Amino acid sequence: MRPPVRVGVFGLLGSGNLGNDGSLEAVLGYLRAEHPEASVDALCGGPEAVTARYGIPATRLHWYRGEYRTASRAGAVAGKGLGKLVDVVRTAAWVRRHDVVIVPGMGVLEATLPLRPWGFPYSLFLLCASGRLFGTRVALVGVGAGPIGNRLTRGLVRRSARLAAYRSYRDAQSRDALREMGVDTARDGVYPDLAFALPTPRAGTPSDPPGTVCVGVMDFHGGDDDRARAEEIHRRYLDGTTRFVRALVEDGRPVRLLTGDECDRSVVAAILEAVDSPLVTAAEATSLADLMKETAAADTVVATRYHNLVCALKAGTPTLALSYAAKSDALMDRMGLAAYCHPAREVDADRLLEQFRALEKRSAELRRTLAERNLVAARQLQEQFTALTAALFPTTDHAQARTRQETP
Repeated sequence: MRPPVRVGVFGLLGSGNLGNDGSLEAVLGYLRAEHPEASVDALCGGPEAVTARYGIPATRLHWYRGEYRTASRAGAVAGKGLGKLVDVVRTAAWVRRHDVVIVPGMGVLEATLPLRPWGFPYSLFLLCASGRLFGTRVALVGVGAGPIGNRLTRGLVRRSARLAAYRSYRDAQSRDALREMGVDTARDGVYPDLAFALPTPRAGTPSDPPGTVCVGVMDFHGGDDDRARAEEIHRRYLDGTTRFVRALVEDGRPVRLLTGDECDRSVVAAILEAVDSPLVTAAEATSLADLMKETAAADTVVATRYHNLVCALKAGTPTLALSYAAKSDALMDRMGLAAYCHPAREVDADRLLEQFRALEKRSAELRRTLAERNLVAARQLQEQFTALTAALFPTTDHAQARTRQETP
């Protein structure tokens, strides 16, 4: 009997970021449809949440449970340092038990948000190095990448990418960024974000008079190179977004606030307190499917987080991006809405309102454009999964050889 292919999924999954979990859901859907015989488990940030939601065994990514808390005391510093050493052994042992490890989407090769080299970049390097050491194919599937200023972070990302057996990207800018870091990307593919493979909710119809506007917010403090002025950036973003929401309310528009990560709830609370109107409500989305339903029911979406944009565009709803990175601009261009981007670092409520009104005037036309672009995205993602199967899944002989090698 053919032994089941052992597939691991890896990343900051189950940790409160809906976009990361949506990418995992898309890959699990592919595995269950195309490789139902595969045995799947995860090494991830929130193993309890991943097991509860997706029904697969999961192991904690880090030995030290305080990995993502700031270490100010000597004991915490020592715990983090020891954890880095223990994780070398833990990661290697986990990788060795698999034939294939998939890193599903996510911006694992970028630093568009604050990032320390000894955080996730180090974990990714351990994964890819272990894969090369034990002959386990590591695949970076539909990932995001970007220019990285920190030399150590850039070095870890470059080495991780070189050690991976398979790479594909969610936009051309990501592939270009890796090539500029010195990685040979000639055989790497570019496909739509994995979340475009998720089921599409039933699209709503524009209201008459105009109806709900979904505003996706983010606990935005700039990127990795903006640490010195992070609070200034956050204050400007919050003030501009709050003014925009207030202007919508003054026009009588219902506003539905969306998040994409647990940390965004503080921004929702601040806007609700500042505007204080029954027209402004907050959605309680716990998945990308929930977000898609919210955006499908809206007349228009204005959003910051990348996967808030993905959800709105996939739902076919005219969308304006508060763009904080090149990946947002690339996504909007791919979907035919390049003219409707506004800088998240410099939110100008008056200018944003002008762009919003211009977007709504073209609503019917843009809905047709999005329907066409979504058909293209679905076809391209099927090509991605076909390429992934050809590149990753072992022959029966190889799988059996691995089994014989590990059997006492």
